[in-house]
Amino acid sequence: MSSKRFIGIDLGGTNCRAALVSPQGQVTAMRRMPTAMDQGLDRFLLRLERVCLDLIDCARKDGCRVLAAGMGAPGVIGEGGLVKVSPNLSQLNGQPLAGLLGQRISLPVTLLNDANAIAWGEARHGAGRQFSSFIALTLGTGVGGGLVLDGRLWEGSGGSAGEVGHIMVEPEGRPCGCGSRGCLEQYASATGIVLSVREELVAGRATELARLEGGQMTSDRVAQAARRGDSVALSAFVQAGRRLGQVLAGIANLLNIDGVVFCGGASGSLDLFGPALKAELQRRAFASAWQGMQIASGTLGEDAGIVGAADWALRRDAVILS
Repeated sequence: MSSKRFIGIDLGGTNCRAALVSPQGQVTAMRRMPTAMDQGLDRFLLRLERVCLDLIDCARKDGCRVLAAGMGAPGVIGEGGLVKVSPNLSQLNGQPLAGLLGQRISLPVTLLNDANAIAWGEARHGAGRQFSSFIALTLGTGVGGGLVLDGRLWEGSGGSAGEVGHIMVEPEGRPCGCGSRGCLEQYASATGIVLSVREELVAGRATELARLEGGQMTSDRVAQAARRGDSVALSAFVQAGRRLGQVLAGIANLLNIDGVVFCGGASGSLDLFGPALKAELQRRAFASAWQGMQIASGTLGEDAGIVGAADWALRRDAVILS
């Protein structure tokens, strides 16, 4: 195995994970820390600096050299590692995050959107390797998307490409945190699936999920009930599949991609929402578009963003692999 290493960082709203990654995409060491951005940007950067320096020291002890770091972060990312806007981590808004970390650890640092990092990880070392052009969809608290077109990550002219979670699927639907209504993520995310069940409970529908209180109801619990035949739980996944199929049909007609890779927590329920998705896709898209589009599950799991961020750092012009 190569003696070169890259640091991949997955920045989330609650936790931040960083790892050493080989050029072949293998994670060789992992560190975790709380994001705790409410304590301030400087304290966050100090904690992340310590984690990165620890990984650099770990690599050195193994006879390896860290050449660069890459980070995936939620929000719209601009040129030069600038966070234009991060709705859930507002302390980062307008901050040159890549440069701030790079100064602290004396390494080149690249920054990309977290869903794009996942897409690139799957493109380079996961399920996306079988496709020349595909979209990676992350189904978690929201719905994120990353586009790889002809083997290249497509970030858009302003860095906000791939925001499929905010494509409108119901004109007067559920209000969304983005300020619009009826966005895809209000129906197809893990959060949206739970919302669908809660609406049915308010309407008086009978379901085994009625016994769950507050935070006990999760998309995993809903999936378990669906697999036991609970009609309300099944209906929530059918609705999620229909909405996903509606959006993917538009993407298929627009881009004629050859693959869709599902990632994130709710992607493990592809067996539950997949049939409705495929039926809607076939109903709405051109046959020439949907027949050539395969649907797959990601293979890198929770490491996809870390692997993608590290590989993105490897491929930037600032890094000389010699």
